Amino acid sequence: MEEILVIEDDELLNDGLCFHLQKKGYHALPAYDLKQADSLIETKSWSLFLLDINFPDGSGLSFAKRIRKKSIAPIVFLTAQDMDEDIIQGFEAGADDYITKPFNIKIVMQRIQAILRRCKPKEIDLTMFTFGDLTIDFNTMEVKKQNVLLSLTPTELKLLFIFCKNRGKVLTRQLLLQKLWDQDGNFVDEHTLTINISRLRKKIESDSDIYIKTVYGIGYQWIKEETTI
Repeated sequence: MEEILVIEDDELLNDGLCFHLQKKGYHALPAYDLKQADSLIETKSWSLFLLDINFPDGSGLSFAKRIRKKSIAPIVFLTAQDMDEDIIQGFEAGADDYITKPFNIKIVMQRIQAILRRCKPKEIDLTMFTFGDLTIDFNTMEVKKQNVLLSLTPTELKLLFIFCKNRGKVLTRQLLLQKLWDQDGNFVDEHTLTINISRLRKKIESDSDIYIKTVYGIGYQWIKEETTI
C-alpha cells in the first residue's frame, strides 16, 4: 500500500485530504506543521509527499529541498500561491506537480494517482549507463557525477531513462509528454516539461559537458556518447 504524508497546517483540510486518500486505498498520515513532518520523514518509506508552502514554523519550499536530500518520492505542492513565479519556485524546489487552491478534490486524486503510477520503479528497466564522469544505475536509482551522488526526482529519473534509451534520437516535446504522463497528459502542460528538463540539465551538465541538446521548435536530443570500458 502506498504511504502518503499530508503536510498541511489547516487541520480540517488535512483531515479531508487524508479521508479521500484512504477511500482511494492509500495509507495517508497527517502532519500539521513542519516540525511534526520532519519527525516522520524517516519513519517509513514514503510513496508521496503532499505539501503546502506556507507554515507558521517555516517554508514548504525549503522543506521540500530537505525532503529531496532524503527521498526520491514525488512531492506535490498544494497551495494558494498561484503566481507563475511561485509555481516555478515550487518545481525548482523539487516538486513533481503543483496544484493551486481552491481545487477540485476529484482532480487532485486523479493527479496523485497519475504521479504514483508513473513513478513506480517497475516502469524503469534495470539498466546501467556511463557517459564520461556521469554514471547511471537504474537498478539502484542512483545517478553520480564525478562519483558524487545526485538528488533527482522521480520525474527527472524517468526523463533521464527516456533519453538514455533513445540516445541520438530527436524526441519531440509531445512524445516526451506522452512517455512521461501517458493518457494523463491532459493534466500536464509543456511548461512543466520545460522546467523538468531544465532542472535535470542543471544537475548533470556543466559548461564543458553537455548531454541534452535543444532542437528548437521540435524537442530535445541526447548527444553524449556512452563510455565503453
